[in-house]
Amino acid sequence: MAEKLTIAKKLHKRKYRPPARLITMLYKTIMVNIVGRKYKPKFHIIDDVNDCDGPCFVIFNHLSRIDHMYVMGATYPRRTNMMASYSEFFRKKFSFVFALNKVIPKKNYAIDKLYIRAISDVFKKGGCVTFSPEGLASEHGGNKPIVPGTSKLFKHFKVPVYLCYLEGQYLQNTKVCLDERLGETHATVSLLFSKDDVEKMSTEEMDDIINEKFRRNEYEWNAEKKIKWKTYGRICHRLEDICYKCPKCGKEFTMKGEGDKITCSNCGNGASMDDYYQFHPFEGAVIPPTPFDWVQNERMDIIKEIRQNPDYYFEDECQIGNLDEYKLVGNNKTSFIVGEGKIRIDHKGMHYKGTRNGEPYEFTADYKSLYTLITEIDTTFFNFYLKGEYFDVIPRHQTVGKICLLVEEMHRYHVNYYKNFKWNDYMYEGMELGIDFKESKTE
Repeated sequence: MAEKLTIAKKLHKRKYRPPARLITMLYKTIMVNIVGRKYKPKFHIIDDVNDCDGPCFVIFNHLSRIDHMYVMGATYPRRTNMMASYSEFFRKKFSFVFALNKVIPKKNYAIDKLYIRAISDVFKKGGCVTFSPEGLASEHGGNKPIVPGTSKLFKHFKVPVYLCYLEGQYLQNTKVCLDERLGETHATVSLLFSKDDVEKMSTEEMDDIINEKFRRNEYEWNAEKKIKWKTYGRICHRLEDICYKCPKCGKEFTMKGEGDKITCSNCGNGASMDDYYQFHPFEGAVIPPTPFDWVQNERMDIIKEIRQNPDYYFEDECQIGNLDEYKLVGNNKTSFIVGEGKIRIDHKGMHYKGTRNGEPYEFTADYKSLYTLITEIDTTFFNFYLKGEYFDVIPRHQTVGKICLLVEEMHRYHVNYYKNFKWNDYMYEGMELGIDFKESKTE
């Protein structure tokens, strides 16, 4: 009797090669010409990937759940192998489509050899691999620092790297509201690094260039473009997921976004937002220029608070979920709920204490292994890998926005492998900053 293979083993045994031309044509016809037509995507080709004779990478700044459609439209008819989150291969809605399109699995922010082997197999056949070096879609309309080690990957393969730069996609598909909003979106393709560039430039130089090229504030861009969006009267829906702290009274989790308004239940501070994504503060209100700026202010508050209080902690009740070795996840879920308890973030790491599969269970993820969190679908829950195992954490309250910032800034305070952008150095002026600070004291 043949061995019943786990989903993981099936992924490891899968042959990775460029998808069939027919599959690529069908994908483009359905996703770009039919489904994507309502988005009115605008494609700008400066350097055509189809002019590249051999293997290459195409990287893109990750703004939304449907960025793959824009990358496909901008690179067609070149057959591309997209890279997607490993956990997505365990979902029924994607399993078959990913197999047809020869999508490459990659564990977000975790050590994973499968994707290196898969890329090698694709490149041996002259293929093109596309992925986002940020690791996940934007939570607040700006970019995240690219995953450490990104340019080492380019150095390893020594092939050209193209950039597909996206604009408007976050405003079309925000992380706080799953509505698809119609406005104006762009995708521009250009050569970022030639093969010679990859061989001659240092990894630090390349990382800096990518981060700078990805630098983005979707709200600021829209203010300049003056694009009106169809927001169906829900433009502020769940905006408090990321704008959780009142800028006026300083209370946390008192903001509430409903319809076209966000309001503090403690002091009445708030604003309405129009279909151009512009805030209009209430009389006497204190409101940042954009949600992006609001999150930046919250980050700076956390940076100061955790340094001032060595006993700082934050916790919430939660459920946890895991993947099943053999069973795909359905109903738009990303895991099977296996327990409940409390999640706690302090100076030692992120801790869970509660149950798992009916038994007492706890874990700790320290900041050497944990530097940011995944928001797979939206900001109602977050995900991460612990020793290679996938976990969903679904907090009871709307605390994901704060928890994500806390984990990043605790990591930067204590380790700082996943560095913030150089243009944000002002946030840390005069403050300790992880290994950079500790190493300078011993020199």
